[in-house]
Amino acid sequence: MFSGEYQHNMDPKGRVTVPSKFREDLGDKFYVCKGLDGCLFVLSQEQWDKLVEKVSAMPLAQGKGIQRYFFSGAAEVEPDKQGRILIPPSLRAHAGLQKDVTVIGAATRAEIWDTQRWMEYNAGQTEEDLQASMNLLSF
Repeated sequence: MFSGEYQHNMDPKGRVTVPSKFREDLGDKFYVCKGLDGCLFVLSQEQWDKLVEKVSAMPLAQGKGIQRYFFSGAAEVEPDKQGRILIPPSLRAHAGLQKDVTVIGAATRAEIWDTQRWMEYNAGQTEEDLQASMNLLSF
């Protein structure tokens, strides 16, 4: 399970450090793709395979948009010796990544956010939004 929030800098080449705690669960190679709300999703091979399976099972008419969204810019990545991954320019643009990034755990995946965007996202979350989500869980 991925949890926690980590602040990092992206270097001029587009490399970002993945927290060592996350690298253990992600494995030697994993995937980065467009995420929701302006972030990037970081998925282990196992989670990537589940996503591929679920999306591929959808009828083409309903699934083509999500297939294009998640798979067109996806990148298989492998951390270097310093634990950094290279994020392709198209994914950096999608997430608005400049220099300050926040890597968060989101249960079954990690997410990479531009730090300012992450702070704005959090500021926009209301207690009512969270309560509605908790009600869905019967929690």
